[in-house]
Amino acid sequence: MEQGVTNLNRFLLEQQREFPGATGGFTILIESIGFASKIISREVNKAGIVNIIGRAQSTNVHGEDQQKLDVYADKKMIQALDHLGKLCAMASEENDDLILIPSKYPKGKYLAAFDPLDGSSNIDVNISIGTIFGIYKRKDDKEGDGCCEDFYQPGRDMVAAGYILYGSSTMMVYSAGNGVHGFTLDPSVGEYILSHPNMQMPDRGKIYSMNEANYNLWDDATKKYLSYIKNDVDTKYTSRYIGSLVADFHRNLLKGGIFIYPEDKNNPDGKLRLLYECAPLAFIAEQAGGRAVNGKEDILDVVPTGLHQREPLAIGSKYEVDLYMKFKRGEL
Repeated sequence: MEQGVTNLNRFLLEQQREFPGATGGFTILIESIGFASKIISREVNKAGIVNIIGRAQSTNVHGEDQQKLDVYADKKMIQALDHLGKLCAMASEENDDLILIPSKYPKGKYLAAFDPLDGSSNIDVNISIGTIFGIYKRKDDKEGDGCCEDFYQPGRDMVAAGYILYGSSTMMVYSAGNGVHGFTLDPSVGEYILSHPNMQMPDRGKIYSMNEANYNLWDDATKKYLSYIKNDVDTKYTSRYIGSLVADFHRNLLKGGIFIYPEDKNNPDGKLRLLYECAPLAFIAEQAGGRAVNGKEDILDVVPTGLHQREPLAIGSKYEVDLYMKFKRGEL
């Protein structure tokens, strides 16, 4: 490795040494997610020239048509994690039920929840997509298989969370509660290189990201908030909406601003999944100095009651999210 360059493995080992009692289990999990993402990235990057783009002959638990790459990415994430002996169960947006560890492998104390390919509706048009993950620790001392209830923890109890963005470059961003760090994949050596240490979201931004086509379905508070920021002549907000949550969030992590996918008349409980999308990105946002809410409380305080629970989401710079909450509380 070139002098002065830190790859993911070295960074994880250096972090591990700061905790004398660490067993290395967490390090192995993050490395394995990184490995799976390299394989997914390879397939995403060549999707336009092989017969992998397009719809698979199945739908997921939410009734959405699964893209072929969705199914592929889900399989690769499971294969990368199921044999390590570090997990007692997994949960995926693409699977109806809990994913148990095969009986031939030992069980561990961690739990993994992931959206294997977020934004997959954009696959066919070559827009950035990503993988989102959250790592939890089992709350009791039981051994053997995990259960659904093991995942019913508030996001604040996560051990780590992160995402991989498959864009013009492939980038892995994660936090284990000690700041947010970004690694860019160098395809010439097949390594994630530390490119964005200690990422901080600006306290205030100039970008709002919302699907305004749903405006007539929103509650009055959200409509008022949008009108307010559109007419803020001092800040001069600009609209940017990709429709790929990872990509929209990543932009705002770097540049500041807010992403909102509120509840609406068609989705009164929200659209995005708490375990696979909202909570992991909320963990990242707070570690970077931002905030994430569902319009009533911080996302990280919400305790799931089901594997596929949905929530409204407003996430981004603290100023913009705090302002949104004032509208939701009727203070403005």
